[in-house]
Amino acid sequence: MKLFFRSRQMALLLFVLFSPELTAQRALPVELRSVPGSNRVEVFTGGEFFTAYFQPDQVKKPVMWPVVSPGGHEITRAFPLAYKEGERTDHPHQVGIWFNFGDVNGLDFWNNSEVIAPESRARYGTVILRSVDRIKSGRREGVLTVSCDWSDAEGNLLLREKTTFRFLASDQLRIIDRTTTLTATRGPVTFTDNKEGLFAVRVATELEMEARGNLEVTAAEKGVRSVSAESRLGISGEYLSSEGVRGEKAWGSRARWMALSGRTGGEEVAVVIIDHPSNPGYPAHWHARGYGLFSANNMGQKAFSPEEEAFRLTLQQGRKVTFRHRLVVGSGGLTPGQINRLVNNFVCCRKSKLISSEW
Repeated sequence: MKLFFRSRQMALLLFVLFSPELTAQRALPVELRSVPGSNRVEVFTGGEFFTAYFQPDQVKKPVMWPVVSPGGHEITRAFPLAYKEGERTDHPHQVGIWFNFGDVNGLDFWNNSEVIAPESRARYGTVILRSVDRIKSGRREGVLTVSCDWSDAEGNLLLREKTTFRFLASDQLRIIDRTTTLTATRGPVTFTDNKEGLFAVRVATELEMEARGNLEVTAAEKGVRSVSAESRLGISGEYLSSEGVRGEKAWGSRARWMALSGRTGGEEVAVVIIDHPSNPGYPAHWHARGYGLFSANNMGQKAFSPEEEAFRLTLQQGRKVTFRHRLVVGSGGLTPGQINRLVNNFVCCRKSKLISSEW
């Protein structure tokens, strides 16, 4: 299967490189600002706020939150970091954009949150932002490099994380390229097949898919109330995979990329996550849920497809593994052809330009 997907990738790459229709979008300047007295770094494109990277006090990993579209609308859920009436209150560990996994030496990093009971915390792991190592603004891109620790409940270090984010923007696109290297500090460290992972975003209410039954949502008085899913207005999300799989069937499928399209604040947007061919488990299975969780999982196989072998990756002490992903927020929507150009642009060119056919 891996060879099949890479053959298709090469064919698309050749098309991109030799297509006369491709033109470069005008890149916007990207400015990164470190907030004094905090671990927070804010990202601005063309002078407008795009996102912030930080570790909230009540969250068990660093996140990017909120994430704002080219049209100025938040595409991430506010809960639990801020109040916005009518949002689902489930899964308080799903915050903004994040990266972690559900089974690392038997520890659950994914589901850890402040609501875990004290007697259960030994089963969970925490990712701690240790340092901001590099901040670089530029006329065409911005770069942020950070170091994090993956530790058990007693503070014992399992993995050191070094992550570099690259930010690109145009009038109609916002792009985050994430390269994360995990190094085992107390080997062996084993990642065991699990559906809870890996590179994820929890999207805003409008980008959810339609649902049925009753939901718990934030209330006007900042409490929680129960509403029928059918009574909520403006729900418009729809998944589409690189393999043409749509809607709820996208969950658990393998694909090179997955797009979630909808409307928020009257703006048509597409949120796309792109997997990189160098990643273990490529092409990823997709933990893409209608309620707003959208995640590429490179280390879950049997958890999604019972006929597949269980995934298992072990790092001996000092050994490392690297993951690369791209997240795109496109205003006005994105066609599969445009997404494929962004895929190949991501794969072939470390210093890529923003490219498209017609936007």
